[in-house]
Amino acid sequence: MGDLANLDGKVAIVTGGTRGIGLAIARRLAAAGAKVTVCGRSAQAIDGLEVVACDVRDPDAARAMVDAVAAKHGRLDILVNNAGGSPEAPLATSSPRLAERVVALNLMAPIYLSQAAHPHMQATGGSIVNIASVSAERPSPGTAAYSAAKAGLIALGRSLAHEWGPAIRVNAIVVGYIETEATEATYGDAAAQAAIARNIGAQRLGRAGEIAEATLFLASPASSYVTGAALDVHGGGERPPFLDILKEHSA
Repeated sequence: MGDLANLDGKVAIVTGGTRGIGLAIARRLAAAGAKVTVCGRSAQAIDGLEVVACDVRDPDAARAMVDAVAAKHGRLDILVNNAGGSPEAPLATSSPRLAERVVALNLMAPIYLSQAAHPHMQATGGSIVNIASVSAERPSPGTAAYSAAKAGLIALGRSLAHEWGPAIRVNAIVVGYIETEATEATYGDAAAQAAIARNIGAQRLGRAGEIAEATLFLASPASSYVTGAALDVHGGGERPPFLDILKEHSA
């Protein structure tokens, strides 16, 4: 992509960027020349990145953080809404409060942050990248509220592409099964990970750096005509189980 991926002079915020996919994204944007501020639950030190503590579920805190970054650097060009997650919680037995907190983190926080970023990006242009999940596009029993919130992120981008275009582009990345420092806790032991990998078109789990490269593309001029899109970065997705069921019963 050459110079199209050059982010020299650009200012970026990455939420949930102190570990995993978020940290890989922050480091990749910084390597491309951006001044990157990471926000997380705590302001732990990370070489080459500015780290601030912010509860992104609080609209006032989210706006204050965005305004402070824009004021410090004189602009804001890129917002990556990466913070998210959910415990396994069947909806029938989980509390309304838990569902509210899951939706607050995975959908409302990106809305608050995008609203805060809007006035800073409107004059000079900007790119918002929402990190969604394959859970948004397939049944996710046990994490229904999370699935609904991530689907909302995709819909949000499609609408904001029209509300805020052409100055601000808004896109989503549909993230598949990705290796991070929490791989074993998320996907089980090596045997379980291998079984999951066999069911993916690419025959392996993804890497955090691959999500970071996709984010760089959507944040940079290389994607200047891409907005309102949901970019699937999931290795081809999962093989439909009905094929194996059909084969088993046909035999």
